[in-house]
Amino acid sequence: MSAVVIARQFDTLDLICWRHFGRTAAVTEQALELNPGLARLGAILPEGQAVTLPDVAPTREIKMINLWN
Repeated sequence: MSAVVIARQFDTLDLICWRHFGRTAAVTEQALELNPGLARLGAILPEGQAVTLPDVAPTREIKMINLWN
């Protein structure tokens, strides 16, 4: 199920995707398709703008190994 997020002051679509999914790759494009006319609002979205986000799998966590500890 898609989520609807409300833009905060000075939010961009990339920032909303990053905050919600932890990534922007392929997610931003899908969000633009789900929100016709959103790109016409400009890079910085109006505060209070509803944005429908795609239903995508969460980002996998990558575990880092430190060889020096």
